[in-house]
Amino acid sequence: MTFKTLRNFVFALHRYIGLGVGLIAIIVGLTGSLLVFQSEITAIQRHNQIGTITPKGEMLPIEVVLNQVKSTYASQPDAKLNRVYVPIKPDDPFNVIYATRENDWIENYVHPYTGAVLGNNLNPNPVERFYKIIYQLHYSLLAGDIGYKIVGAVGLLVCILTITGILLWPGWRKLIAGFKIKLDAHPKRMNFDIHKVAGAIAAVFLFFTFFTGFCWNFGEFSEPVIRAITFSVKQEPVSQVIATQLPLKLTEQLQTAQAQLPGAELRSVYFAEKPDSALMIRYKFPQEKEDSGNSYVYLDQYNGKVLRVDNALKPSLGDRILNSFTPLHYGTFGGLPTRILYVFVGYAPFVLFITGFVMWWYRYRGKPTVHDDSVIELSQKL
Repeated sequence: MTFKTLRNFVFALHRYIGLGVGLIAIIVGLTGSLLVFQSEITAIQRHNQIGTITPKGEMLPIEVVLNQVKSTYASQPDAKLNRVYVPIKPDDPFNVIYATRENDWIENYVHPYTGAVLGNNLNPNPVERFYKIIYQLHYSLLAGDIGYKIVGAVGLLVCILTITGILLWPGWRKLIAGFKIKLDAHPKRMNFDIHKVAGAIAAVFLFFTFFTGFCWNFGEFSEPVIRAITFSVKQEPVSQVIATQLPLKLTEQLQTAQAQLPGAELRSVYFAEKPDSALMIRYKFPQEKEDSGNSYVYLDQYNGKVLRVDNALKPSLGDRILNSFTPLHYGTFGGLPTRILYVFVGYAPFVLFITGFVMWWYRYRGKPTVHDDSVIELSQKL
């Protein structure tokens, strides 16, 4: 296979993948831009809903908070405690998540110093409703499990699209040509210039976001593969079911977990979903950048045995790769500047699809045009 034949194949692959997945990539990209600062915006709305929390001494023990919320579900025997998020800031509420037959994600906001239940998300304000729709549109196209897998598959195809675009970029032969835009040129040439420059700037970041999205949406496949190739396989923690025994009290479990990670701060507790599931407790060390932390302790819910400890300060190669997905996907790895950059990166699929479509349209609108790779060759000569 000659170089020209190979390049024409890569060019065709790039073009048809772009045309095939472009619209979905636009939806994912634009909704991703809207979600970059979702947590800050919804936090402001939440504080407006529940009012100001004034720190008063020490926060209540987590079991006191859980018992307070449990009492509000006394008339709903099907209600099940899912998880609890501990306040990160002194004026943040506890967020206790319950699931019922009608709603599998009810957030209950609890005053950390008085135990009063301040509100929930059952009657969200317009901003929260908007972000709920945007979030579901972003990761599943509002199409449930099928949409979830479609978005994951599109993520992989966009990764291929990005790689082929990098290979075709004319700047490899002449750097100036790779970043030059002739705004006064013929629309076909101008669109090509905008396409190549936007692609060159956004390519790496698009690859990060869509690849991590693909891995998350196909986590049942991607995580075992990553752990296998990095020799970081971990045994799934399982509780030994004791039919006559109830799960241990959370206070005892927290004492055991804290002893495994001295110096780390409690961030959240994930309660067992099945009788043989483990209790998962999440911690954050002061050295970690992510507010939620990446250290976990898994405990047998019946006898309190430590089943597994994931220490973020002593990660395996597989852990380091998997832990990098969150900052790479959300743009938090560089602080505020990269998060702002990611807002604009989300617009890149829109710009790339429109300019790519215009180039394709000029070729197939019925008028004689140049060979597939002539535009690329022209840009390399300039």
